[in-house]
Amino acid sequence: MPSKPAPIKKAAKKEPAKKEEKAPEPAPEPAPEPAPEPAPAEAPPAEAAPAPAEGEAAPAEEAPAPPPAEEPKPPTPPPADEPTSAPVDLFVEDKNDTSVSIIWSQPENIGPSGLDGYTIETCKDGTEDWKAVNEEVQKSCRFAIKNLTTGDRLKIRVVAVNAGGRSPPVVLPEAVLVKEVANRPKVRLPRFLRQRYVARVGEKINLTVPFTGKPKPVVSWTKNGQPLDTKRVNIRSTDRDSILFIRAAEREDSGVYEMCVKVEDFDDKASLTLQIVELPGPPATVKIVDTWGFNVALEWTPPTDNGNTEITGYTVQKADKKTGDWFSVLEHYHRLNATISDLIMGNTYKFRVFSENKCGVSESATVTKQEAKIVKTGIDYKPPVYKEHDFTEAPKFTTSLSDRATTVGYSTKLLCSVRGFPKPRIEWMKNQMIIGDDPKYRQICVQGICSLEIRKPGNFDGGVYTCRAKNDHGEAAVSCKLEVKQPAVPEAGK
Repeated sequence: MPSKPAPIKKAAKKEPAKKEEKAPEPAPEPAPEPAPEPAPAEAPPAEAAPAPAEGEAAPAEEAPAPPPAEEPKPPTPPPADEPTSAPVDLFVEDKNDTSVSIIWSQPENIGPSGLDGYTIETCKDGTEDWKAVNEEVQKSCRFAIKNLTTGDRLKIRVVAVNAGGRSPPVVLPEAVLVKEVANRPKVRLPRFLRQRYVARVGEKINLTVPFTGKPKPVVSWTKNGQPLDTKRVNIRSTDRDSILFIRAAEREDSGVYEMCVKVEDFDDKASLTLQIVELPGPPATVKIVDTWGFNVALEWTPPTDNGNTEITGYTVQKADKKTGDWFSVLEHYHRLNATISDLIMGNTYKFRVFSENKCGVSESATVTKQEAKIVKTGIDYKPPVYKEHDFTEAPKFTTSLSDRATTVGYSTKLLCSVRGFPKPRIEWMKNQMIIGDDPKYRQICVQGICSLEIRKPGNFDGGVYTCRAKNDHGEAAVSCKLEVKQPAVPEAGK
């Protein structure tokens, strides 16, 4: 008997107080063993919502187990998480014939449980058969829907998922046509090709012209409105540009080349002018139209072949018939006539003219058929009358004498300079006395430089020295003072 009340106690815990009062009569009926088995099944809810502690002991024995097992209600669960708000800003980022790329922004309200990801769903336009296209929840806010059928129209929506379930969907406003977006084609002609492109004969031509357009545009070229000669011109096109290639240019390759790019019903065109040039031919004719004095007048006509470009000038040369050597007298000359001057009397001349264009000077020249002879004419030579200049001049000292001091026994020299015409006569004086041919003195006068050397002067050689110059037009004199000092004698010597 003590084993039976234990299960009855457990069942009584889950019952509220009111139910215990109604149970006294059927208490003896649940005596069999099966009564305690339902109690453990209901035990978890009893723990979740325990009954009040009052009267645990007394009513426990009287409460029958089976009837309360049917009547109790489960406790109220905690509040469930709410789904997020709908994603925002859904739009198509890109598309082609087999895929559509979409992009969106996360919901404004996510909630405490966070965001697990997104589900992308599609259905054909006109139906509501929505199907998810991603097997697992998509974390990123960008997705590419692939393996689609070209030409289908699809409705697309995105749903945010979290612990609270699915959010309201954000749907594209219009169904999407699965087809590559067509961008109108545009030729991007480089700046250097917008003007005439000039190249020389034999050069390699390699011109790249970019373009844009989607899907890949169809590229075509024409020359002067006619299809290209594929033997001469090669065209190589990619998704972004087209290359016009000529291995070795010839004059015949010159012309207007037009490039056309086409996408569906749209196209764009651009043209470039290619000019292949070479050296010009010589002038058609050159002739002497007049000869007078030391001058010859020439005229010529432009060359028949200008090298496929304009003539920029002419070079004129002359040659003396005696020597046959050619000398240029005019270069880069623009006119069709010229006068050649400063020719030598008695000589006979020939002339030739070269043409010049952007490529350079013509390889050959056109020579005059006639010759121009500069005839001698009688000239009376009258020499000019020159008035003889009077160079006569009275003597004048340009450098005067300077005072000097010397020591007994040490030679010294006095210097001055003089000019005059006729050449003046020079006299040296000491204290107004003419020195003359005294061997103690050496007198020199060269190129107007006059010098007086006093050899080993003594105590009496000091004084005033004068240099006097005379000619037929006058005289001049300069003077200086010479001081002769005694040598210093050491005290020990005294």
